[in-house]
Amino acid sequence: MHPTTEGFHVLLFKDAGAIPNNPGLPLIWWQAALPPAPGPEAFEQLFARNGWTQSWRNGIFDYPHFHSTSHEVLGIARGSVRVRLGGATGTEVELQAGDAVAIPAGVGHQNLRASADLLVVGAYPSGAEVDLLRDAGADTQARDRIAAVPVPRSDPVEGEDGRLLRHWAAARN
Repeated sequence: MHPTTEGFHVLLFKDAGAIPNNPGLPLIWWQAALPPAPGPEAFEQLFARNGWTQSWRNGIFDYPHFHSTSHEVLGIARGSVRVRLGGATGTEVELQAGDAVAIPAGVGHQNLRASADLLVVGAYPSGAEVDLLRDAGADTQARDRIAAVPVPRSDPVEGEDGRLLRHWAAARN
């Protein structure tokens, strides 16, 4: 199932200091990637089918953070959450059950407010080692690691011919 163009968003963030973001790869947000309240199994199966594994179930941390060694996909299985994407100078969005967000390495994300029933499923491209950082200034190699993270072989929502791959390949050329 491919979401409509109206429910597909591409967001690119500039370096925000402590949160480096990704200089070339945009964040991809699918509104209604799955039907509302799909349950965690639906996202786990979708992501795994498309090569994004190491899935987990939980929420989103309430402090700004990023990953320098891997991209991440988040699927909202239940509830809703207001998140800040891109660090202090980024964008606030409301994610609803059924939405998915592919977050490139380096892009900051933070839970600002969530419904009591929020359940998120996260996953990573196969084989990825995942770190969690809060300040790129404290890790002088973070930006180098972010730049070295490869584009995955498959879009976590739309598969091998997904729009994420087209946007990310274009950004890397």
